[in-house]
Amino acid sequence: MLSILKSRTVWLVTIFMMLLAVLYYPSYDWLISNDWAREDYNYCYLIPFVLVYLIWEKRNQWFNEPSIPSRGGLLVMLPAILLFWFGELAGEIFSSYISSWLLIVGLLWLHTGWHKIRVMAFPLFVSLFLFPLPHFINTKLTFNLKLISSEIGVKMIQLLGMSAYREGNIIDLGFTQLQVVDACSGLRYLIPLFLMGVLVAYFYRAALWKRLIIAFSTIPLSIITNSLRISLTAILYPFLGPAAAEGFFHDFSGWAIFMISLAVLLAEIWVLRKILPRPGEGFIRMKKAADSNEKVEPENLEKHDLVPETKKAGIFFAQPQFIVGVAILVATIALHSFIDFREKPPISRPVSRFPLVVGEWEGKRQFLDQQFIDVLQFSDYTSIDYAKQGSPPVNIYVAYYESQRKGRSIHSPETCLPGSGWIFNQAGTMTIPLSGKNSSSITVMRAIMEKSGSRQLVYFWFNQRGRILTNAYQMKIYNFWDALVKKRTDGALIRIITPVTSAEKIEDAEKRLQSFMRDIMPLLNEYIPTMPGN
Repeated sequence: MLSILKSRTVWLVTIFMMLLAVLYYPSYDWLISNDWAREDYNYCYLIPFVLVYLIWEKRNQWFNEPSIPSRGGLLVMLPAILLFWFGELAGEIFSSYISSWLLIVGLLWLHTGWHKIRVMAFPLFVSLFLFPLPHFINTKLTFNLKLISSEIGVKMIQLLGMSAYREGNIIDLGFTQLQVVDACSGLRYLIPLFLMGVLVAYFYRAALWKRLIIAFSTIPLSIITNSLRISLTAILYPFLGPAAAEGFFHDFSGWAIFMISLAVLLAEIWVLRKILPRPGEGFIRMKKAADSNEKVEPENLEKHDLVPETKKAGIFFAQPQFIVGVAILVATIALHSFIDFREKPPISRPVSRFPLVVGEWEGKRQFLDQQFIDVLQFSDYTSIDYAKQGSPPVNIYVAYYESQRKGRSIHSPETCLPGSGWIFNQAGTMTIPLSGKNSSSITVMRAIMEKSGSRQLVYFWFNQRGRILTNAYQMKIYNFWDALVKKRTDGALIRIITPVTSAEKIEDAEKRLQSFMRDIMPLLNEYIPTMPGN
């Protein structure tokens, strides 16, 4: 009977995994080949092995729990399908990842019930660490932590008698500069260290407050260990040169951080065991944990099986929960396969050929390093420094995307520029008239950027198929809608910057940028599609 139960489970899992693979193959192909390949997230390759062990540990408890199909699974599956379409059409790949996770939870709930979901709650939670956070969320969560880590690293270097100066995440040692992290990258070890803390807390049987301390102490721990790594790199740089910050030493120091952090967590547990100890407190012994799961007795198998033994296997696949689950997935696959969602961006002039002479302004074209081009993944771009006689320069940067789907999306200056040391002040929206009679205007994001006593005034906005937007969340919503009804997600980021010299006021820089905008806007409309259409 147990073999019948397990064989039906295997068939059920196989069928749904095949359907999920068809539906989410492009998303998971991107996840493994792009997201996991990034240095910040290459720890994700190890998570599937952790999940296999966690699921295996729960196997007896899972089969011992009776399966009670529940319609509650549909409450999870339907939002999952909506997130799938949002991810496909709006270009937010994280929505596709969460959609797949919710679908698995919903299918389990639909077929086995809430009590069995609770058995696998921890493995399901850990599986969320397979998915990198959306870029703009990751940056907002970790940017301040990066600055703290850099600042502590500089203090450590200075305590050792070395000269060091910090600008954002750039540390100037006099003889060289260390870039703590890439301008668009998060604190590299925060999430994997937090996961390690969660796993250690899971296997440590103690009061909830002690386990929470262990898990969340990894946040300050990641900051301190990263600061130690920075200071150690600075110390070894005069002797090893660039090899101190890359190659073998870079990789070895990363593993050393985990070993040191694990030792600190174990020391924390030793201290916590001395505080208000209780009977049985300590780590689970793996053999005991496996044996503690009550095995299914033959006489009790009937209540655990999804279908009584007297029914044929074919009847099992006629159960309502199976039919509903398959129908939802097959319908979604059919819509995705047979409806033409191919984008139809209008033909436009390449922004890389944007003119170098605009009115009285004469420009010099600038070029990005290949590493930034690889990260930004735009279709075309231009960066030009314009100047006219008697006026400080103005830089315009335009990044154009023919498509903002499958992980490609515009990077906001609010998340990228601060990583190179610029601090955004007085940031907010501003409406600028584009003609003397105020017959037309444009709303942009405006900020004053400061670094090392220098100031710059920046305007930026997102030109999205005729809409001028200033918010990344708005972009996602309109991308979804326009992909659905117009088969378009093309758009551009436009950013203009001018320095605020010591001899002028902010108002002078404002007038300069606004004057430049009035000259440049008619040309931008020729190079970037501005009117919604098919």
